[in-house]
Amino acid sequence: MNAVKTGAALSVLLLAACGGEDQTRDVSGADRAYQETLMAALLDAEPGDVIEIPAGLFVIERGLSLTVDDVTIRGAGMDETVLSFAEQRQGAEGLLVSGADNFTLENLAIEDTIGDAVKVTDGDNVTIRGVRVEWTNGPSTENGAYGLYPVQSTDVLVEDSVVIGASDAGIYVGQSDRIVVRNNRVEYNVAGIEIENSNHADVYGNVATNNTGGILVFNMPNLPRPGSGTRVYDNDVFENNTGNFGHEGTPVASVPAGTGIIINSNDAVEIFGNRLADNRTGHVIISSLFTAGFSELGVSEDFDPWPEAIHVHSNSYEGGGNNPDGLELQALKLAVAGPLGAFPNVIWDGWVDPEKTVDGELPAELRICAPGEAVLNMDGPNDYADPRIVTLDCTLEPLPEVELDR
Repeated sequence: MNAVKTGAALSVLLLAACGGEDQTRDVSGADRAYQETLMAALLDAEPGDVIEIPAGLFVIERGLSLTVDDVTIRGAGMDETVLSFAEQRQGAEGLLVSGADNFTLENLAIEDTIGDAVKVTDGDNVTIRGVRVEWTNGPSTENGAYGLYPVQSTDVLVEDSVVIGASDAGIYVGQSDRIVVRNNRVEYNVAGIEIENSNHADVYGNVATNNTGGILVFNMPNLPRPGSGTRVYDNDVFENNTGNFGHEGTPVASVPAGTGIIINSNDAVEIFGNRLADNRTGHVIISSLFTAGFSELGVSEDFDPWPEAIHVHSNSYEGGGNNPDGLELQALKLAVAGPLGAFPNVIWDGWVDPEKTVDGELPAELRICAPGEAVLNMDGPNDYADPRIVTLDCTLEPLPEVELDR
C-alpha cells in the first residue's frame, strides 16, 4: 500500500472547539461575603491548622493561595461546599499551594476557574481527596487547562475525586515522584488522567470516560526530568470519544479522539487488569516522539524519545477501534482491517532505538510486550509504508507497588 502518513494523523486531529454556548452555574444567589473570611484564614494559616469551609455556594473572585506547611483545607462534601470562580477577576489558578509540605485538600468543589483549578507545586506529602473540579459549561477550549495539578512534588495521593471539563488534563501529575491516583472519575476532559515526566506512579480504580483520551503516560521533551515506572491497572476506560478541544499547539491537542490509554516516550510502564470498551480509535496506543509530533516543542539532546519496557497484559476489551479519528487513521484502518473491521486492541508506532538493538531486536528487558494480543505495528521508521499485524509475545518483570503511608 502507499505510505500512510499516520504520524501526521496523530498530530493533526484537533477538532473544532466545543463550548461557548452553554452557561455556567447560576451564582446569582451565592454567598459573596465569605471569600474574605477564607482569604484571611489562608493568609493567617499556621502549621497544624485545619481550615473548615461550611456547606454553601461561595463566589470567589480572586485566586486563593497557601504557602504554609501542615495545613488541611476541608469542606462539607464535594456537592455541599462549592467555591465558584465563575466571576474570577484575578489569579491564574483557583487555589495555588506552593512549597507547602503535608498539605491536604478534601471534601469540596471548585468550579469554573479561569485557569487551573488546583495547582500544588514543590510539596512533599500532598493529599487531594474527595474534591470535585468542574467547568459547568461543559467541554470548551476556554476552560482552564488542569483540574487537579500536583507538580514537582513527592508522595502525592489523589483519590475519590471528580474532574469534568478540563481543556488539558483532568488530573495531571507532573515531574513528581511516588504517586497514587486512585478511585477517581474523570469525564469530558481532553486527557482524563495524565502522568507526565514522573517516576513511580500507580493509577488504579479510576473511571475514565467521555474524555478525548482516557489515561496518558507521557514523557515530554521540554521538561527537565524524564519519568518511568508507572502502573495503570484495574481502571474502567470506556467511550473516550469526545472531540479534542485542547488549545492548538499543546501536546494534548494531538491526542486522537477515541483513545483509551496512551504511552508516549515513557519507559517501564505496566498496563494490566483494565477494562477498556468502545474507544473508537484504539484502546492502547504506544508511541514515540517521532509519531506524536512533539519535536516542534523543543527537544533537548539527552531526551529519550523511545518508549521501552512496556508491558500490556491481562486487560479486557470490548468494541472500539472501528471508527478512528481523522482521515489518515481511517485510511489506515481501512488498509489493515477493511471497511467493517477494527484496529487491534494495541497499536504501536514501531519505533525502537537502533543503537540498542542486537540482530534487530531490543534486549529482553527493554522490549514492548503484549502477550496474547494482536498488535498493529504502524511501521513508523519506514514512513508508515508497511503497517501490519504482529505479535509481541514476551513478558517483563512486574513493576513494584507504590506505597504511601496513607
